[in-house]
Amino acid sequence: MNRRFSFSTLIILLSGTLFFGGVKVGNALVQHQTTDEEHDKMDKPLNFKSAYPHPWDRPGPSSPVVHMGTARAAGMVERPLDLMDKDIDLAIENRVMPGAVVMVVRRGAIAKWKSYGYAARYTDSNFTEMDHLIKMRTDTIFDLASLSKLFTATAVMQLWDQGAFSLDDPGAKYLPEFSANGKENVTIKQLLTHTSGFRPDPPRHLYEIEGTRENRLNYVLKQPLTEKPGTHDVYSDINYIALGVLVERLTGQREDQYIRDHISEPLNMKDTMYNPPRNLKVRVAATESQPWTGREMIWGEVHDENAWALDGVAGHAGLFSSAHDLAVFGQMMLNHGIYAGKCVLSQKAVQLIKTNWNEAFPGQDHGLGWELSQGWYMDALADLHTIGHTGYTGTSIVVSPNNNTIVILLTNRVHPTRHTPSANEIRRAVARRTADAIPVSMPTKDAAWFSGYGNGLNRTLTAKVDTGHKAHLSYKTWYRTEKGYDLGNLEVSSNGSDWTAIKQYTGSSGDWLNQTIGLPERTEFVRFRYQTDAMVNGRGWYVFDAKLLTDGKAARPEWISDGWVKRGY
Repeated sequence: MNRRFSFSTLIILLSGTLFFGGVKVGNALVQHQTTDEEHDKMDKPLNFKSAYPHPWDRPGPSSPVVHMGTARAAGMVERPLDLMDKDIDLAIENRVMPGAVVMVVRRGAIAKWKSYGYAARYTDSNFTEMDHLIKMRTDTIFDLASLSKLFTATAVMQLWDQGAFSLDDPGAKYLPEFSANGKENVTIKQLLTHTSGFRPDPPRHLYEIEGTRENRLNYVLKQPLTEKPGTHDVYSDINYIALGVLVERLTGQREDQYIRDHISEPLNMKDTMYNPPRNLKVRVAATESQPWTGREMIWGEVHDENAWALDGVAGHAGLFSSAHDLAVFGQMMLNHGIYAGKCVLSQKAVQLIKTNWNEAFPGQDHGLGWELSQGWYMDALADLHTIGHTGYTGTSIVVSPNNNTIVILLTNRVHPTRHTPSANEIRRAVARRTADAIPVSMPTKDAAWFSGYGNGLNRTLTAKVDTGHKAHLSYKTWYRTEKGYDLGNLEVSSNGSDWTAIKQYTGSSGDWLNQTIGLPERTEFVRFRYQTDAMVNGRGWYVFDAKLLTDGKAARPEWISDGWVKRGY
């Protein structure tokens, strides 16, 4: 299971110098102090009319349903979406996965929907090719793996909508097996948010437990805790196996029947099901060869061993679906629980699902089922409101309410073996291209300087200046960076070699800011320096119309770029 943990102890080494909130010059950490008058001129939000009708954070009204469209109809720039093809092709070439389907939806319009590579290519874990390769299709059906948890959480919240329980009720009230082994106080909310105290997986594979599905579920439910409830965040399949049982006990339906009747059929999600029938095998992506379970190449059957041992139906894994069906599911979340006039969840339930219940565990933001603001796969789309999830088989979904955007990347990463490179890099690349396709409103029709994207960047935009008396630098800026890890600095120097930071940016500017920054005496050079860490990127940093103000006069310096580019979106 892929999780990016908190980097609260991270330090950033830049150019051999320890950097933490300032710039080291000689043996001193220098931070320019601005006057009260200068502060009054700083950080003033500006609102500009965009050359694009639906810029970043202002997507405008959305369609109630997902429909075919274009990048333009979605309010997006086409080129970054096209560049995504090279990223996915390279990942296939590097054997991250044999194939993929990507879908990008904004404002309900499908801006990109494309298939790549092969749905079934190999006969064994040695990469022996089939005689007849099966190409990936846009409607290929994938084993969702842990994306199944989102549907279990939806089912649970439907029952909450009906008043079947309170989120703070102990699970033991409905699952008698929780009355023993220290689980008496585990709440339904803690199961949904992975704070129950359970270990990640059952100690034994469920296919090793003799008996029926019921016997194996009882084995899971009787597991003891490893931590006190509410004290740790541990991603656990046990939580969602238990929640699946909760749905079954409260409704009298097995989970596959319940989800069919109350989620997939009302939403007309015809490709979403457990245990796909044999006649759909040609549309299903193959997964892994598992001789240790007595199964050779798995194709049309659930990959997860524990879900397989539960007859293919479990709360943590087992569901199959397609990109379009998942887009419908994501649009339902953007529409506050409603899709095409069908109410699947109440607006209150959706609000609770999207609330971060794990503030006590920085970096592990989690709603009810959905993860929040996880840059390790959401990349530049990550913010406080972005929700998503990943699946072990190589699946992922990211839903950005601020931009009315859905990004689905479905891959068969575990075909023919799980011992392939991580899919997280291609997940981030797809999210980053999608974010880059959402335009930023510019102050005028003129282009702004843009920092660009990349890992481990140290990009500068430098100018020589003649400061004179009481010099200031005036500019407009917009930024979305990974807070605390990707940093933008305005720096000054008297010799072009030793630099001092006088203003730092990280996180989000909101709208454009109008900045007027006082420059120290003897300043001869100024520069904007953009530094990123080794993995996640934000939407980037823009600087517009930088002017030197001296003695009542304004001059525009000549900027020398090392990596920055001019762009109009």
